[in-house]
Amino acid sequence: MTVDQLPGRVREFASYLNGLLARLDQGGGWCAVFWQRDPDGMQACLGGREVPPWDVVEALLQDLATVHGTEAAAREAERARRLHADALAAYDTRPGAREHLSDRLDVTLREQRYAAERLAQLGRALDSAHSREQAEALQIDLAWARDDHERASARCAELRARLERLEHRAGPAGPPRAETRTVAPEPAPAPVPAPAPAKQRKRRRGSARFAGLAEDEAAPGAVPQVVPQTPEASVSEAAIGRRTPRGARFAGAVEAPVRPEPVPAESDEESGQAVAAAVEMLERLRAEGRTGEAHALLAEVAHWPAARFPLLADALQRAGLGADWATLLWEAVSLPPARLVAAADALTAAGRTDDGRQILRQGVARPAPEIGEAVLALDTEGRHREARALLDTYVQVRPPEETAHSAEPDPQRLVPLLLRSAQQISDQRHWDLLHALRVAGLAS
Repeated sequence: MTVDQLPGRVREFASYLNGLLARLDQGGGWCAVFWQRDPDGMQACLGGREVPPWDVVEALLQDLATVHGTEAAAREAERARRLHADALAAYDTRPGAREHLSDRLDVTLREQRYAAERLAQLGRALDSAHSREQAEALQIDLAWARDDHERASARCAELRARLERLEHRAGPAGPPRAETRTVAPEPAPAPVPAPAPAKQRKRRRGSARFAGLAEDEAAPGAVPQVVPQTPEASVSEAAIGRRTPRGARFAGAVEAPVRPEPVPAESDEESGQAVAAAVEMLERLRAEGRTGEAHALLAEVAHWPAARFPLLADALQRAGLGADWATLLWEAVSLPPARLVAAADALTAAGRTDDGRQILRQGVARPAPEIGEAVLALDTEGRHREARALLDTYVQVRPPEETAHSAEPDPQRLVPLLLRSAQQISDQRHWDLLHALRVAGLAS
């Protein structure tokens, strides 16, 4: 598609983006990071062939704040948000937009899971660091990993909102795949934060457009700021998993403790205290406009014991933080399969059946072989009920052609399990899956 053929609103945003970058130092700040990591993606956005995720625009506005001040950048953000939203709406009128967005969401969900796993690994490494130098290096890597997770989470929400708009336009006759997406409300624009420092450090990880490099590459980039924060005296760190407030995507981070681990044989009183402390902290962060830190807290709370989920749901709703409960559910999607099923079970047992169903349906939006391997692991451990719950949901919400590939890790064991789940849905689903398995060469 040439520039002249672009929808007017996409062309207008591309023009705005070119003007914004012309006012920035291309060799510094986040602008330099994006050019270093994905020059083709930047060129595609400047040419109007793609519309960047909002978090990229937000980061460029942070660079603008360095030059012209935070008040000017905040005013500019209003215009940028309006032009960006209009451009996305126009861009998504293209043929095949739904399939493109669905595929991109699948990739971004994998990026989100990778970042969560990376956070856990780095947290454990930091806890056992043997020197100050090693700890400082790990803290920088942790800041990057938090930035990765924050960006991936924001992009998942943005993509879901775009899919929802497409599905509303398509109406009830839309394609069947639409039913597999549960859509989040589009995030509100965050205040423009303080600029990141110029210090640079190589980093290694894999990621998607505008977010990083292949895992065997390394490139310099601005390091998210590491800034000590005042301890929250009224919140017990032990009660919420030794967490102190940390800046996320742009606002900075304090020295990073380990991600909370599951608490064995926890009493109801202990659970209640932990939940109350977390909600109190979240209310404070929201009141102070510290949105990045609030999201970081939710990302950590999502890895808490399953028994706390119903308590969190009730407490967040009572505090008027229903949107944060929705965000917490999206974060829980990245849990390992066994813990995902446990969280869904806890919610269902507490009468929150829709929430339990939601995280299972979103949680199976993973590569098919990964689902197969998870089912095999659960089955091998004797956790047959969890394996069945995961597989039943997967077979129900994913297309048969995709579902068939989940049998690849061990067709002999997985094909019968898949067909049993399909039979529970309907004879037609059983036949469709059997046909897909035969086409894939996994069943006779």
